Amino acid sequence: MHLLLIVGIALAIGVVGFALQNNVPVTVALAFWSFDGSLALVLLLAMGLGVLIAGLLSSPSMIKSRWTSSRLRLQVSRLEQDKIALEQRIAELEAELDKLAPRPVPKEPERYLGLKSLFIGEPGKPKE
Repeated sequence: MHLLLIVGIALAIGVVGFALQNNVPVTVALAFWSFDGSLALVLLLAMGLGVLIAGLLSSPSMIKSRWTSSRLRLQVSRLEQDKIALEQRIAELEAELDKLAPRPVPKEPERYLGLKSLFIGEPGKPKE
């Protein structure tokens, strides 16, 4: 904000200096209309008119880009809401699947029978 104020003051000082140095009277004629004024005033009016025309010509594209960005932001927010809703639905379906799926019965691990236990027999089991 302060930088913008400083730039504005410097620009105003430059314009005043330009106007003081270019105070020669000139006549501007266009068809049946003529205007008498200082050179600085004519140049500043011409510059102002150029800025106005440039602004008017660029405003439709600026408005269009703002509408487009607004529409895209709205679409992104809708898609994010849809994503959240779908993630919740996935969690619900996974919970329901866990309830319906049969639980596997854990198998007892097979015991290793060594060579010694084959010849002598397993401890705790009667010999046949």
